[in-house]
This record gives sequence, structure tokens and C-alpha cells, in this order.
Amino acid sequence: KEYQKQYKHIHKKMDGDDVHGTVKLVSKEGDTFEVPVEIAKLSNLVVTTLGEDDSDEDNGGDMVEIPLPNVKATVLAKVIEYCTHYKQEEPMTTITTPLKSNRIEEIVQEWYADFVNVDQQLLFELVTAANFMDIKALLDLTCLAVSVLIKGKSAEEIRRIFNISNDFSPEEEEDHQIREDKNIQ
Repeated sequence: KEYQKQYKHIHKKMDGDDVHGTVKLVSKEGDTFEVPVEIAKLSNLVVTTLGEDDSDEDNGGDMVEIPLPNVKATVLAKVIEYCTHYKQEEPMTTITTPLKSNRIEEIVQEWYADFVNVDQQLLFELVTAANFMDIKALLDLTCLAVSVLIKGKSAEEIRRIFNISNDFSPEEEEDHQIREDKNIQ
């Protein structure tokens, strides 16, 4: 499995001597990823879960397992890659609005721009994972990438991207197109 090779590479970069230990993140498929707590804590879901677990401070040396039933293993590996880079290499520049550019690489550092340069399906899965795991900076980055993806597209193209059926009647569609054309002029 490709994501396992990718994870092993990332895992080597992680600081194994983290004084706070590690946590096991469990993907939808049941694959387990050991992650230093300080890296995993970019996720507010992890923070909340660990907070509930603090009552038995040293839980007998057992590593806390956090199930992530909405996150595929391939996506979780990418999320861990993001969090590791964010914590150990360089935090991402905060994305502010209004956006100063339509180009991701002019808004955030090159590594982060490259990180979201993925196929549309994976990008949407990263948005969902960032939302579920409550990782604000990753959610901001992935939503920025989606906004760049749809900028300047027609309603029909956006419907195709998001797999949304058109429930307008032909008359409503024509009326909407006329109004849109007037707004452009």
C-alpha cells in the first residue's frame, strides 16, 4: 500500500522522543498510525479526546487509541504529513480574507501549495477529514484550494465538480443566465 510507505517516511521524520508520548489514530479501515501527541494535537478532536482521557494520567503505559471512522487510511496519512510539517518544519502562513491573490502559492508557502496540488477526490476527502478532525489550518488550506478550483467556473461546471444535479427547470435556468449576464456587463 502506497500510503504505508509514505507514512513510514513521515514517521521517521517525527520526533520519537516526544515527552508526551504517542497516540494511535485509527483509520476507517482499521489501520493504526502512531503519532506523537504534540503533532496529533493540531486536531481539536484529539485534544478533546485526550482531555477526557487525562483522568487516568498514566493509563498503565497504554497508548490512547482514537478511532477516526470518517477518515480513510490514505487520507489520514496525508493529514499526518501535513501536521508533521506544520509542527516540525514551519507553520503555515495564516490565510486571511479577502484573499490577496487567486494563486495558492502567493498566499501560503510553497510546501503547502504543493500539498493541496492533488486530484479533486483526494482534495475533497482532505476537506472532510480536516473538518471531522477539527484541524482549522488544514481546513482553511483545503477550502482555499477548492475555492481556487471553482473560481471563474460556470454554474454547470461547478455542479459537475461537486456532483450536484441541476434541479432548475429550463425556464429558471434561462432566467438565471439572463440575470448573470446582466451582472457581468
